[in-house]
Amino acid sequence: MIMPFEYLDHTADVCLRGTGETVEEAFCEAARALFNLMIDLEQVAPKRSQRVSLFAERLELLLVEWLSELLVQKDLTGLFLSRFHVDIRQGKDGFHLEGEGWGEPLDPPRHRVKLEVKGVTYSGLHVAHKGKIWIAQCVVDI
Repeated sequence: MIMPFEYLDHTADVCLRGTGETVEEAFCEAARALFNLMIDLEQVAPKRSQRVSLFAERLELLLVEWLSELLVQKDLTGLFLSRFHVDIRQGKDGFHLEGEGWGEPLDPPRHRVKLEVKGVTYSGLHVAHKGKIWIAQCVVDI
């Protein structure tokens, strides 16, 4: 009997997780994890900065907005970022993020490109405080 559907192994996704003592640290580490998929962070100097201002109703959605905006900015400016700082504030309407990333344009002789990240998904999305550690994770499409 032929089944009208099937399940196939799919290896085009990676679940990344950032952790820290604060939610801001976890968001920064998630951003580092994102860019480390694409390029060796040790080779990226923090020469230029890119500022980001975002809003979302929930922290989980803010994580997706943060990482997605960083990908957009990479595509627009050519900057690969290796260092991050964010300030997250909760208001009556949701969460506001003011962030900045530092990096430099791709320099093929110095930078080893790894993977292309196509987008940030809502799959595996999780932002929570567990014990003394904050966790910020999601799945990215590669």
